[in-house]
Amino acid sequence: MKKFLNLLLVLGLALVLAACGSSSDDSNSANGSDKASEEKVPETLVIGFVPSQDSDTIADTVQPLADRLSEELGIKVEGKVMTSYNALVEAMGANQVQVGFIPAFGYVQANEQYGVNVILKSERYGSGTYKAQYVVRADSDIESLADLEGKVWAYADQGSTSGYLFPANQLMEEFDIASTAELENEFFSGTVQAGGHDNAAIAVYEGDADVATTFDDVRTELTEEYPDVMDKLKVIGYTQDIPNDTISVTKNLPADFVQKLKETFLSFNNDKDMIKIMNEVYNWDAIIEATDAEYQVVKDTYTKFKDNISVE
Repeated sequence: MKKFLNLLLVLGLALVLAACGSSSDDSNSANGSDKASEEKVPETLVIGFVPSQDSDTIADTVQPLADRLSEELGIKVEGKVMTSYNALVEAMGANQVQVGFIPAFGYVQANEQYGVNVILKSERYGSGTYKAQYVVRADSDIESLADLEGKVWAYADQGSTSGYLFPANQLMEEFDIASTAELENEFFSGTVQAGGHDNAAIAVYEGDADVATTFDDVRTELTEEYPDVMDKLKVIGYTQDIPNDTISVTKNLPADFVQKLKETFLSFNNDKDMIKIMNEVYNWDAIIEATDAEYQVVKDTYTKFKDNISVE
């Protein structure tokens, strides 16, 4: 009987050790698989865009860009138009989009939350920075930022750096406003989330809002449809400099592939057709290199009152 019990004990111990070994092997295998999946070139590279202006044709406009990237990279490339900057950030976090054309604020969110990295940015008018502007009707009595109190504010998207973050921060600092909720509901009498910088300016043009915060200078994009827009709308102020919008990538892409992607985009500077597409979509004159450090001013602004921002 004693021998039998000892045999059972030995068999039981062997089963436990086997299970532990199997579990450890499974764990190591899983960890190796996870690591491999973290840095893998996808079968289809998805590039996300958010129109800075109201555009039903952006998908068609960027198709030649996707085709050219596909040719250069040797994989299928798909351009995907997102509904908002936040939707693009979330899609990159879920690795549904691997490359994002996102503004500074969106990049900071994506970097902080999902480890997204900036590799390139836009150049406009020879500069890697720009300002946000405050646009009002020329026939209004609004002459300064102080005159905006009690007025209706139109902006593109709460995820927009120039459309929302920097103007909101500037106004909150200047008029000692504690939160964006107070800014929207007490300083302003109402808000209009227009979905695009041009739509925000049009809201002011048509009298549906008193002020629009947009990139500088959105009016030039409206002259064809609204020939008198430069006379009807005036600019009453600007924010501090903002680093230009980015081309950013998810952490899942291998470093050598990211380098190849970066070099391919930079080569477009010598291709008039590609730069024309970039100009049509985002008014980019050129593509230049960028580093995370350049976006520290946006990180500081975001950190200061991010808990008050409700991005939808």
